[in-house]
Amino acid sequence: MPWWTLLPGRAKLVLLPFGLAWFAVWLTAKLVRFAWYYPVTATAFLLGQTARVWLGPWVLGGLVVVLVLAQSVWWWRDHETHARWLRWARTEYRRAVVYASQWRTVVRLSNLTGTAGRREHLPRLKRVRSEGWRDRVRVRMVRGQAPEQWEARASGLAHSFGSRSCRVRVVRPGVLELDLVHSDPLAASVPLPALGATETDLRRVIIGRTEMGKPWRLRLLGSHILTVGVTGAGKGSLLWSMLWQLAPMVKAGAVRLVGVDPKGGMELGQVPELFDRVAYDNGEAAVTLLESVAVEVRERAASYRGLRRLWARETGEPFTLLVIDELADLIAYQTDKRLKERAQAALQTITSQGRAPGFGVLAFVQDPRKEVVPFRNLFPTRVAMRLDEHTQVDMVLGDGVRARGATAHEIPESTPGVAWVKVDGQRDPVRARAFEVTDGHLVELRHYIVGTSATIVHLPSREPEEGAAA
Repeated sequence: MPWWTLLPGRAKLVLLPFGLAWFAVWLTAKLVRFAWYYPVTATAFLLGQTARVWLGPWVLGGLVVVLVLAQSVWWWRDHETHARWLRWARTEYRRAVVYASQWRTVVRLSNLTGTAGRREHLPRLKRVRSEGWRDRVRVRMVRGQAPEQWEARASGLAHSFGSRSCRVRVVRPGVLELDLVHSDPLAASVPLPALGATETDLRRVIIGRTEMGKPWRLRLLGSHILTVGVTGAGKGSLLWSMLWQLAPMVKAGAVRLVGVDPKGGMELGQVPELFDRVAYDNGEAAVTLLESVAVEVRERAASYRGLRRLWARETGEPFTLLVIDELADLIAYQTDKRLKERAQAALQTITSQGRAPGFGVLAFVQDPRKEVVPFRNLFPTRVAMRLDEHTQVDMVLGDGVRARGATAHEIPESTPGVAWVKVDGQRDPVRARAFEVTDGHLVELRHYIVGTSATIVHLPSREPEEGAAA
């Protein structure tokens, strides 16, 4: 027997309005919540009911058939535009069918719930945004949880929701966003822009595209860049993408390039006219070149004393970029202990003191171990291309980045030039791909520097590790 039947008649008359008001508030909240998370569905329902009343069910059915046929033809003729304009409908479908329907089960089996007394607390599924290649699922954590708990279960969440991977990002205190990735937006190579097509800013040099579809920008002014990757990872793609963008400033005298290529010029020797000075070995000539740059760093810093704290183009002095194709040959594999110590001392001076007076280092290496590069912390920007082992990811990008999705050891061989980038001061790494640079582009670059005209000749590409990004 319901409990309210035991109440006196007057009590029922008093409690009935409060009960109806509570039910109205509860129902309104549910409807508002539904309309917030499923606006397309709610709008379509209201329009459908209005059309049914004004036009009748048969006319409404005919309109639905016409709309379905129209969007089917649209999808067939222009799949990309169709996906972009109907992303909200896809978002609502995936939220309802993929996430909301199994949310409780997944978080319980993943031990992501909390218990206080006899009450179970579940993380709240908030908004979902489907972008085709990934779903962005926003979650409010249970009180007392930490993002590290979700990072430790990211792989299980990815498999539970049918995704290739799951990355955990902190939006604000107590709120996370899960990036559930379905496909690779960087599977196709990124075409190289025309020489001088855009003005180059040393604080934001564009060398490719991120997986978000935005330009991949690396900072040169006030930073040093260390790029690590195995043979064939596409380190040459990043190198020549950077030099391609700097070429107009080099030609104008605003940027000066100094290079060391211990491989005998196999890389930097392709366009030697681009460099002010370049050494093609790891011996005395290379070490002397490094020491001369270190002396220039000290002299320029001394000239700025009491006048300025940071280099600017208005000083009239060129920004100097030191490019080292294989860093390990200079500071780790050098058999002459004296030369190795001199090279390390010069590089440490340049990397520790060179940023303010307008000197930068762009270094490449295959082995990221501390024994090989003992001063990795002096490179504020670190790029991890394809690596052999998962432990190397944390060596390059820092502790904990692999748990946040930076799986550089899982980059396929078929996508040279793809990399994970971590900048000091930023919690989350960025995934991007450098421009595709072929030997034909290097021929054009050489003619551009020497001041002659040339037509791009699509020569057979070299090995990816030597510079081609495809």
